Amino acid sequence: MHIPRYYRKPGWQRFLVGIFFGALFSYWVVLFMYGTMYERLLEENSEIQGKLENAEKKVLALEKDKADLNELSKQKITVEEIDLEILNATDLKIDTLLQHQLESLVKEEIEDIIGREIQSIGESDTLIFSAIENKTFKVDDFTYYFEIERLVIAPTVRIVVKAKISN
Repeated sequence: MHIPRYYRKPGWQRFLVGIFFGALFSYWVVLFMYGTMYERLLEENSEIQGKLENAEKKVLALEKDKADLNELSKQKITVEEIDLEILNATDLKIDTLLQHQLESLVKEEIEDIIGREIQSIGESDTLIFSAIENKTFKVDDFTYYFEIERLVIAPTVRIVVKAKISN
């Protein structure tokens, strides 16, 4: 059997060249379509990856904040400072130096509450009342005693007193 020589006939030559260039053209079209599709998928993937990393960072930060808050809530709140105010200092004509001395004497009387838990101080607030109201304070030949008008127990204990001079 004999295979005819189609490569010598111009009709067949054009047909084979058309198939060759068509195959090349379709290969380049498929390659271009695949490249653009793959590029778009890579962009979407990197965008989603960035969002995922941001979400993971947020989750880690929130978990850390939650752990810190849990630790803070487990710690007992303690008294850090005592703030004393004398209401009628101007009525008794107490100057600022004398007022400062009286405040320091009263603070010395109850300074052992600094560093203690607020809850235990709140339960024993009558001890603070009795420690201040039952004691007299002598400064410059005058004896003062105080009546507590208001007591606020917080990290800064605020005591508002009314001073009286004893004869």
